Amino acid sequence: MMDKHLIEEIQHVSLSLFHKNFFSLYHGSISARVSTSSFIINSKDTILDEITEDSLVKLDCQKRDYRWNLANSDVHIHEHIYESIPNAKYISYTMPPYATAFSLKHGKVLPADFYGKTVLGEVIVYDPKNIDDWLDRAPYEVSRFFQKHDTHLLLIKGFGLISYDRDIIEMAKKISILENSCRLLALSANL
Repeated sequence: MMDKHLIEEIQHVSLSLFHKNFFSLYHGSISARVSTSSFIINSKDTILDEITEDSLVKLDCQKRDYRWNLANSDVHIHEHIYESIPNAKYISYTMPPYATAFSLKHGKVLPADFYGKTVLGEVIVYDPKNIDDWLDRAPYEVSRFFQKHDTHLLLIKGFGLISYDRDIIEMAKKISILENSCRLLALSANL
């Protein structure tokens, strides 16, 4: 049985991110660490606006079993972040439309709005280069990026946003601020 409060937190944030169009049907992932070597993550068939305990899979990083096959395809990215960053309590992979579109044409996001500047500062856009083998490389490259840079956000060119935090609300807030900053940059470019 999973922690009811933890499930409710994930449900609440996942629904909010879904309503903001940061998750799409069957696209995206959210997880929470439950111990040093285990975490819960949405299953591969979960629609992220209706997470239940049954749509979450509890995994042990030291014991591979059938449940790993039920987990979302981003599971190895989450696993490597949890293994390499002890402060990571929550992780999400989202695809906020303005931020993802911005990543296609820019190497970094320099927010011009107050909250973007004060909360985020500069956000690097990571270019995975060869997209053909990106999903194989992603678990290693994403965790390495987070180890080398003092940030909780990784905007990946054309792929989306990987984020982590100790607090699920802080994680969602940073995702939203980045998306709003990119939206404002896009809108102001046409003025």
